[in-house]
Amino acid sequence: MKALDREISYASFLDQLRSVPARVLLLDYDGTLAPFTVDRSLALPYPGVADRMIRIIETGTRITLISGRPAREVISLIGIHPHPEVWGSHGLERLKADGSYEICQIPLQQQAGLSLAVQLLRAVQLDSQTEIKPGSVAVHWRGLSPSEVDEIKSKIRHLWLPLVTEYPLSLLEFDGGLELRVPGRDKGDAIRAILTETNPEAAIAYLGDDQTDEDAFRALKGRGLTALVRPQPRPTAADIWLQPPQELIEFFDNWLKASGGEL
Repeated sequence: MKALDREISYASFLDQLRSVPARVLLLDYDGTLAPFTVDRSLALPYPGVADRMIRIIETGTRITLISGRPAREVISLIGIHPHPEVWGSHGLERLKADGSYEICQIPLQQQAGLSLAVQLLRAVQLDSQTEIKPGSVAVHWRGLSPSEVDEIKSKIRHLWLPLVTEYPLSLLEFDGGLELRVPGRDKGDAIRAILTETNPEAAIAYLGDDQTDEDAFRALKGRGLTALVRPQPRPTAADIWLQPPQELIEFFDNWLKASGGEL
């Protein structure tokens, strides 16, 4: 996509924001609103992001976070009260703004496969880099050397690939690790569910950074604006590319102005 095409798409969307009956802003968390950190418990939003989100919500925009993290973990990091709606674990969980919580049922066979995946990781002393989530198990290698990453990646694939077929499960690589997941749910499913609840004339945007966000970009294609948020561009289905944090902040400021809020 040419740069000029992206500029036209962005400008047209901002014009649309000024006159629509409803606005919906959908946001990934890690790598999009917050920089990656080796200690994932310290992944706080870029300065100014949470404050702008609060003001955007006050203008009447519906903000929803869609993350690979567990939903309640996202709430603890974003620091917004009252908290917005969160779809966690790639769409398996839904924590609404009123505090009500929903989670998709995970078949017993796949639960057993994930439990075995954790046991296998413990057997090779990868506990400290393991994250256990509803419907998935992830191993993180951010901060390790390239040779260490290659060694861990090879070890995990050797341990987990048999589980993919036997249980069955999905194995995918994300920015900073590998994840074994229950198949059939992704961020695109969350987008489609939100669209069924949204005014057809609403202006909608989704911002994400990772390969897991490509499902969301495709689900919103032709219905709203999609933005890849990361320091360097890569092949993507997104409409525009934003370099964080400055262009991310500018996006929020443009949204705020177009929806009648104050900077």
